Amino acid sequence: MFKAVLKTIALLVILFVMLYVGMNNGQEIDFHFPIAGTTTKTPIHASAALVFFGIFAVGVLAGTMLHSSGGGDKGGKQSGGSKGR
Repeated sequence: MFKAVLKTIALLVILFVMLYVGMNNGQEIDFHFPIAGTTTKTPIHASAALVFFGIFAVGVLAGTMLHSSGGGDKGGKQSGGSKGR
């Protein structure tokens, strides 16, 4: 229970930082990401807060997928009847 509360507080702190950055960076920017290939010739022109939120959202989704797809059943039910007898 304590770990869940601690993780929730950490997420709220991260979301606050994202909100704070978004409030203070409303100007338009040109976002270049040459690895993707499409932004080399025509950069994405959007507000800095929107670009920051997009990068944050992609990172959260990637982390969630990496975290949830690993290892199978950890510490779940034990198969087999009587062990150690």
